[in-house]
Amino acid sequence: MIKNEFTEELAATGGSTVEQCFRCGTCSLKCPSAQHMTLLRVTHLMDAAQRGEKAESISDDDLWQCTTCYTCVEWCPRKVEVVDVITALRNIAVANGKMHENHRKIAESLIRLGHTIESNDKIKELRKRLGLPADPPTVLSSKAAKADLDKILEITGFKRLVEQ
Repeated sequence: MIKNEFTEELAATGGSTVEQCFRCGTCSLKCPSAQHMTLLRVTHLMDAAQRGEKAESISDDDLWQCTTCYTCVEWCPRKVEVVDVITALRNIAVANGKMHENHRKIAESLIRLGHTIESNDKIKELRKRLGLPADPPTVLSSKAAKADLDKILEITGFKRLVEQ
């Protein structure tokens, strides 16, 4: 495997083990999300990244199908940290203005509410029936905690990445 500018960028972003992959396909065969992908897409992502195909790697919708369950990592005969590579690819994609719409919605919910899932009346009623407060003791029930989270999201640049 020849190092290229993109594999070096991946390595700097946390995906250094991409170079160890010899594209045997075990990751794709064991991946529980593979049934939602079009081909052996995990292998395809690794191959494109190794070839230095940045545009192809960060534009592929299948990049966002990974649930980060680590099954691929557990089965990889070369100990490639596939989830780290996929996370690095996603981070590079987001830095380049590409984020899957479903991930963007979750991120926007985190910015707006402090949670990735909105608490609705049905959930609040269920919590009350269980003897719990309507809102959990998290950012949902603490304006100070939400203000702190807002600062973190601003300082880290998370809001800027989501809003681009």
